[in-house]
Amino acid sequence: MTEERYTVVSADCHAGADLLDYRPYLERGYHDAFDAWAAAYVNPYEDLVADSADRNWNSGRRLAELEADGIVAEVVFPNTIPPFFPSGSLMAPAPTAGEFERRWAGLRAHNRWLADFCAAAPGRRAGVFQILLNDVEEAVREIRWASRAGLTGGLLLPGTPPGSGLPELYSSVYDPIWAVCEELEVPVNHHAGSASPPLGAEPAARAVFMVETTWFSHRALWHLVFGGAFRRHPRLRLVLTEQGSGWIPGVLDMLDYYHGRMVAAAERAVTAEARFGAGLAAGMGRRPSQVWRDNCFVGASFMRPHEVPLRGRIGIDKIMWGSDYPHDEGTHPYSREGLRFAFAGVPREEVAAMIGGNAARVYGFDLDLLDALAAKVGPTVAELAEPLDEPPADATSPVFARGASVRVW
Repeated sequence: MTEERYTVVSADCHAGADLLDYRPYLERGYHDAFDAWAAAYVNPYEDLVADSADRNWNSGRRLAELEADGIVAEVVFPNTIPPFFPSGSLMAPAPTAGEFERRWAGLRAHNRWLADFCAAAPGRRAGVFQILLNDVEEAVREIRWASRAGLTGGLLLPGTPPGSGLPELYSSVYDPIWAVCEELEVPVNHHAGSASPPLGAEPAARAVFMVETTWFSHRALWHLVFGGAFRRHPRLRLVLTEQGSGWIPGVLDMLDYYHGRMVAAAERAVTAEARFGAGLAAGMGRRPSQVWRDNCFVGASFMRPHEVPLRGRIGIDKIMWGSDYPHDEGTHPYSREGLRFAFAGVPREEVAAMIGGNAARVYGFDLDLLDALAAKVGPTVAELAEPLDEPPADATSPVFARGASVRVW
């Protein structure tokens, strides 16, 4: 009798080209500048110069390692250094006016490389393309190109941290972006790390970054809600990835509270919020918890056991597990063990939705194709139902951390 298996889709993986391999994807007019820049650039990331770095761009190795880990498809966020960037694009500050042209050319090169990388594994990669917010018209043109090019992972929304010089995400200046994403059914993804302000180089900055980075990433949710983006574009979809998931119920309660107070302020001028809420009620639209239910999802990377009991409050149909391959904090090569550690004892239908079905629906994967692959390499239902008593000794993912608790944010 054939064992029943889960179809696992990782909603959070990372990839990118090796530095010099971006050159053919750059417009010819930038080649000389790229050659000079690349010759002087020193990569600051150990994992991108190690022998294992080719997991970012070696399609065959990547497919083999993901299959060995029980995963048949992936949503692909960026990881390596695009042309003319000081660091990985997720963490890079917004470009100055003088930097914009070359940085924009670099991101377009990455998007074109990514389209080819996804095409090398038909139906198994949903590439997340990148934009900059400095020029909204250029961003809209790139969104249209990426949709035609088959980058089904959607848009990677940059952050607007304090000091960036960009309008905040609630600004109506970005409305053309939300409009085209709604029109083309392009998911808007906001990944942790892309919205934190620079903190300097002192040792304490690293600890502060770890504490604060997810909070800065969460801001996209309340900016778009209170800015009325979902009222004006009711089919817009927002995905918050690698920011944890346990914070969501409490934050939605808080946002509902402030939303209610602002609405009340518009009806009577005796509340403390009256001077702040004037003119907001009509523009905001529905309560944040309603917006979450209708428009939002969470890329719940390496979902941890203490978050799983909150799945009903978050929304079982909203949760999309991710392995974070090839990062050290990801579950590879112990994704099967990570899934057991988190989901043992959870009803089978719920597990199937959270570790594959929801991501397939949001990103347009063909489940008939993936189910056939999973029948050979996916984890069995019986396997994931078995509790994991002892994590692998050399596992580095936080999913296996003892004593973890729900984060405040």
